[in-house]
Order: sequence, then C-alpha cells, then structure tokens
Amino acid sequence: MYFIMLKRLDSDLQTLNDFLKTKTPEAWLNHAAANIPLLLLDHAHCERKAAGTAINFISKYPEKAELVATMAPLAREELLHFEKVIDIMKQKGIVYSPLQPSDYASNLHKHVTNKDGIERLCDQLIIGAIIEARSCERFSSIIPYIEDRDLARFYKTLVKSECRHFEEYLHLAKFYGGSVDDRISEFLTIENSFILSDDVVFRFHSGLPPA
Repeated sequence: MYFIMLKRLDSDLQTLNDFLKTKTPEAWLNHAAANIPLLLLDHAHCERKAAGTAINFISKYPEKAELVATMAPLAREELLHFEKVIDIMKQKGIVYSPLQPSDYASNLHKHVTNKDGIERLCDQLIIGAIIEARSCERFSSIIPYIEDRDLARFYKTLVKSECRHFEEYLHLAKFYGGSVDDRISEFLTIENSFILSDDVVFRFHSGLPPA
C-alpha cells in the first residue's frame, strides 16, 4: 500500500509539473536553503493567507455548494499548517512578525477580469490552483537542499496536501467555468515570467533572488 501511495504521488507531481510548465530555478533553491529563517517566516504568512483566501471564497459565494464544501476543510488544513510552521519557528527561535510580501500573487490578481460573475470566480480559482501548484513544486524541489532533516520531512508531508489543494482549485475552476484551458495558459505565462525574472526580495513565491 505504501509503494502504491508513493507511485500515485509521483504521478500527481508529474501532472502538476506538466501543468506549471516551468520549474523553480536552482538559484532560488540555493538561496532558500541558505535563508531558512526568512523562508519559514514567509511560509507562515503564506499559510495564513491561504486560509484567509479559502474563507473569503465561502463569504463571497455562499450559494455555491461545491465551492463551500471544498473550501471549508481546505481553510482548516491551511490553518493547521500555519500552526505547525509557527511551532517550528519557535523551536528555532524565529519570531513571527510582519513581512512585506512579494509581488507574485498581486501580479497574477491584477489580470483578473473586471467582469462580475462566473468569469471572475474562475479567474480567481485558476490563480488559486497556480499558487498551490507552485507551492507544492517548491516544497518538493527544496527538500534535497535542506540540511535540517526534520524540516525536510515536514515539507515532504506538505507536498501531498498542496498537490491536493491544487487539484481542488483546478476542479472548481473547470466545474464552474467549463473550458478554461486558454485562461489557464494566459495566467501561467504571467506566472512563469515572474519566477524567471529578477526579484527585489526573497520570498517563498518570489522570482530570482537578489544578488
């Protein structure tokens, strides 16, 4: 059973990587491994924001039963991840504090349609799928670079859940929007360009790290 689960996860990761089209550059991975305190601080903020995003979907679209049924447990799981990251930070003497986010998410959201209704919802769900997919890809990719084996094991546990969150967001986008492949391609072009470009800050979803 264990090996069947591993095979399924490998298959899911391949599907996810094919979806993203572009892998995280090695320069980001090396920089992340050398800046674990900052990585963890931003990771905590990412989990908090992910929970908030799921709750906001429930608040904005209470009439959409499929979405509510998906987002409620997703929000709960993201908060559990937030608590776990905070615990790890405490063990390492890292203080949870405010942190300026990267422009990764805002760069995607500024391209959301101005139209109300399903088109806007689907754009937001597509962005959610992309963010979860990139999170999963980065967790999976950075594991070999991390010297702290406990942290590496924790990140390994997150790979499965982030992959599932990606699938859930993507399912909802297709469930409500039907054929959304063209829109996915448009957002991925924006996302890929961002992570391959120089960034002024280092964050979990930032582009190439500053020199």
